[in-house]
Amino acid sequence: MRKLIFVLAPALLAITASAVAGTSPTPADKAAAAKQCSTERTANPAAFKLLYGTNANKSNAFGKCVSTLAQKNEQDRSNAAAQCRAARSADAAAFTAKWGHNNAFGKCVSATAKAAAAARVQATINAAKACSTERKADAATFNQKYGTSANAFGKCVSAKVKHSTS
Repeated sequence: MRKLIFVLAPALLAITASAVAGTSPTPADKAAAAKQCSTERTANPAAFKLLYGTNANKSNAFGKCVSTLAQKNEQDRSNAAAQCRAARSADAAAFTAKWGHNNAFGKCVSATAKAAAAARVQATINAAKACSTERKADAATFNQKYGTSANAFGKCVSAKVKHSTS
């Protein structure tokens, strides 16, 4: 029996580690993503369809947006946890003073992740508006710069978001 435990323990740890590394978005991540997608869609419906839609009439844009942003929300939460953990380790007294005694870590993670998501959504909205304007102003130059494929608009938005956040 002892041999079986020693043989199975490393395998069990490997399975647990791989499950944690590739966590999927929670229902809360998906709900937040739906709200974020609604905000983006309201800001510029045509650009929203171009950015997220993948089928011929771009009618699947909202679902693709929710799927994409739910993954990013999960990443934001993970990054926020690491930032909060580092802040707590660096100066526990200041961390407690800022976030309080009750559920300080949870408050920190929640606020930090929400701020990151809000900044990302606003950057995407701004980039989509800029790309839409750029495309309308000179379609030939836009096509030369970003290509003529179905994801050319997405390439433009992605480039502008990366530029604005770096």
